[in-house]
Amino acid sequence: MIAHGKDIKVFTGNSNPELAKGICRELGIPLGNSVVGAFSDGENFASIYETVRGSDVFVVQSTCSFEKDGKNGTVNDALMELLIMIDALRRASAGRVTAVIPYFGYARQDRKTKPRDPISAKLVANLITCAGADRVLTMDLHANQIQGFFDIPVDNLLGSPVFVEYFTRKYADIHDDSIVVSPDVGSVARARAFAQKLNMPLAIVDKRRQKANSSEVMNIIGDVKGRHVILLDDMVDTGGSLCHAAQALVELGGARDVTACASHGVLSGPAIQRINDSALDEVIFLDTIPVRTSVHSNKIRYISVAHMFAEAISHIYMETSVSPLFL
Repeated sequence: MIAHGKDIKVFTGNSNPELAKGICRELGIPLGNSVVGAFSDGENFASIYETVRGSDVFVVQSTCSFEKDGKNGTVNDALMELLIMIDALRRASAGRVTAVIPYFGYARQDRKTKPRDPISAKLVANLITCAGADRVLTMDLHANQIQGFFDIPVDNLLGSPVFVEYFTRKYADIHDDSIVVSPDVGSVARARAFAQKLNMPLAIVDKRRQKANSSEVMNIIGDVKGRHVILLDDMVDTGGSLCHAAQALVELGGARDVTACASHGVLSGPAIQRINDSALDEVIFLDTIPVRTSVHSNKIRYISVAHMFAEAISHIYMETSVSPLFL
């Protein structure tokens, strides 16, 4: 018997409603009836228009900037919407509230790198917990230790199985001439596990970061000459690091072509123009962050993770192991 909730209900804020609808289609349930918006002075509000008493409730909300009705919402709007929705559901006597955060923002400041730095990821974890969330379901945290910032269970799904399936099909005929490349030393563990699943060798781009959102490629560790390169990263923000790495792989390493994949396409500032002008043949993102109407690039493609999140939600509801999704 499932004691925590009589049924599954899924609600969404404004940051990623299409993914929430996709999850509901996979689960075979309607999206929860709610309205989330802002007053004229910018304060966010949430109204839940159906009973949730005793239900197992999942709130789908990426903490990223978003577009709605021709207006732009900020990361802070998305975070505040999530918090007040959790609070509303908790006060409405929901049996359990799970914050489904496909993209967890504020994750890049996960430790103090210089004096008087905040640890924003810990602060956001505290806010979500204090708002009343019972557990968190997310994907590809920027730093794995962020799971330990929460005093509630956290399931951190991996986007790599989606990419493994994609590249296994796409590179079936050129597998022996392909190689996985980590764009920096910090991503080596992620790239190594990805390369092992694809049964491909691994190379590393060694770079020196001069300042935030800027990097200088130093050298390439490994032989990429004449190979089809797959660059793997967890997120792409301004695109500088990714595009510089692709340029180095082609010009210095002699790579035949370069395709990149990343779970989260933040794509801020000059990212789109950089990708369009880069040596990259294709960039594949997951839809943890929604496709923006302002994104115009023939090089960018999105793959949905609705099925993976729906499966995880089913496992959580049924109180069965989520670990099979990590294989």
